[in-house]
This record gives sequence, C-alpha cells and structure tokens, in this order.
Amino acid sequence: MNKLLLHAEGFMVLVISIYFYAGNGFSWLLFFLLLFIPDLWMIGYAFNRKVGAIIYNMVHTYVFSILLILIGLTFSNDMFLAIGLISVAHIGMDRTFGYGLKYPTDFKDTHLQRI
Repeated sequence: MNKLLLHAEGFMVLVISIYFYAGNGFSWLLFFLLLFIPDLWMIGYAFNRKVGAIIYNMVHTYVFSILLILIGLTFSNDMFLAIGLISVAHIGMDRTFGYGLKYPTDFKDTHLQRI
C-alpha cells in the first residue's frame, strides 16, 4: 500500500508541476528538451556506485528544484521558475514509474523498491 501511495504522490507532483508550467505559458519545446536532463547525472556511476548514488540523488531530490523555483519567484526570473518546474516534473515522473533515490549498493536499489 505504501508503495502505491508513493507512486500516486509522484503522479500528482507531475500533474501539478505541469499545471503550473502551462499556467505560466512557458515553452513546451523547452519542457520536452529539458525533461530528461536530470538523468544525465547518472554519469556519476562511471566512477563507482557510491559516487553515482550521491550525484544522482542530489539532482533527484526536491531541494534543488524548489530552490530554483524560489529563486525564480523571488527575482521574477521566468527561466529559473520554468527550469525548477521542469525539474519537479521530472522527479514526479520518475517517482510515478518507481524510480527513486538510489542506495550506494546498486543502481536498482531505491527508496521506493525497499518499501
């Protein structure tokens, strides 16, 4: 049940971030170009599993995304706001499909799969 709730939560985050992105009239081309950029941080796994998990998790937590959104709102900067919302959408999409924060044991070991 907990796993199902976390997947539903991820889906709602995805939907809400898309709603606010669309509500601000941002570019859909930008959205689709940047949606998968956070996955490039898997490059950390080229070093080892521990470094890979740390780097991947830094980009796949809401902390970084929310900071971008707050900067965008505070300074009326649409680019920061748009990128922050895209980042939140990416994380929500990942969580919807069961991709969570990584443990250093293996790329497939995530906080969603151990529940």
